[in-house]
Amino acid sequence: MKPKSSIALALSLITASATFAMDENGWASTYESLSAFDTSIPIYGNRPEYVKPIITNLGTILNSNWVSSAGVPQSFTFEAGLPFALVPIGDDDRSYTASAEILGQRINYDTPTIFGEHGNPGQLDARIYGNETLNGLGVFTYPYLQLAGSFYHARLVLRGMFLPSISELKKFNLFGFGLQYSFGHFFQYLLPKAAQGLDASLMFGYSTSGIGYQPEDYSGQLDLDISAYTFNFVLGYRPIQLVEVMMSLGYQSSTMKSSGHLVNKTNILEQINPNLTVKGNSGFRFGIEVALQLGSFHPIVGYDYVGKNSYTTNILYFKQSMGKDKTPDEIAKEKRAKSGEKSEPQKPAVTPEPEQTTEAEPAESESPEAEAEEHSEEDASEPSEDSAQEDESF
Repeated sequence: MKPKSSIALALSLITASATFAMDENGWASTYESLSAFDTSIPIYGNRPEYVKPIITNLGTILNSNWVSSAGVPQSFTFEAGLPFALVPIGDDDRSYTASAEILGQRINYDTPTIFGEHGNPGQLDARIYGNETLNGLGVFTYPYLQLAGSFYHARLVLRGMFLPSISELKKFNLFGFGLQYSFGHFFQYLLPKAAQGLDASLMFGYSTSGIGYQPEDYSGQLDLDISAYTFNFVLGYRPIQLVEVMMSLGYQSSTMKSSGHLVNKTNILEQINPNLTVKGNSGFRFGIEVALQLGSFHPIVGYDYVGKNSYTTNILYFKQSMGKDKTPDEIAKEKRAKSGEKSEPQKPAVTPEPEQTTEAEPAESESPEAEAEEHSEEDASEPSEDSAQEDESF
């Protein structure tokens, strides 16, 4: 049997056991789309590949924009901004390869994802097509508020976003934290002048997000709980003080768990109990970014590859240090000075000689001859009583 004939047969047999899987315009209905999250629904349910692009794109966004510089200063530094990533929705997000076993033969065929295209309403086709709203998206993005503080080469990052209920979006929250430590201060002073702009650090980031969705004509809610983490080695170089070029290599992972309960208001037989867990892109990640330091203004633009392309932007980002760090040359001078002090031999202690005083020694220490001389001088200078009487007799 030829491959095309096998595929046609597979689709026709699937069609025979399924309802017409598209609306009047060729798009998947809400029930057909969201039933992918329910592992207990036959035919339409338990389709992780159909909804995987959601977590692939969300995980890419949440694992980006953690680093503003490869170096973390010793002085206290404060950061704030609204970073976000732009993830293009490409062909790999709009279709995937499904398989079915027909007459003992495994048949592979391409089928749309939830971001995929619509079908032809005039043609019988058991495949579930894309969602009309999601298909219209060209990029996947959302911003969040990020704050960071650093001290003694260690940096703590906090990010978050909380939105009220808007239309069909009933819940949206995001919280994340990151830790970074830089090692440049250990080796920069050993490098030649031209290489002292080199720095390196390790960065860990974790994010969790909750999304609640209630489609029109349905009661209840679909809840998506997303978690993502990344671990990166970051290498940076400053050719001049105002510019830094960074490269990051690391690992990332993301997961989406679904829950909730949905019931069609016009057809109570259409019930969905989401319970599917889907993994996003997990594995190697590579990024390159350029950061500028224009006073307190610290814009960053970059590119990430995490199994797909994405672009990072920190255009509205601010960074301010409360002190001034020592330069590598200053650190080198201090190291040499301390090393020189330690290498000098210690001189033996010298006992000081007793000081000779000019004060008169006590009388007991004078010799008999000196005492006799002093008495004779006193006798010569003071007249005796007999001589005084003789003077009075005259």
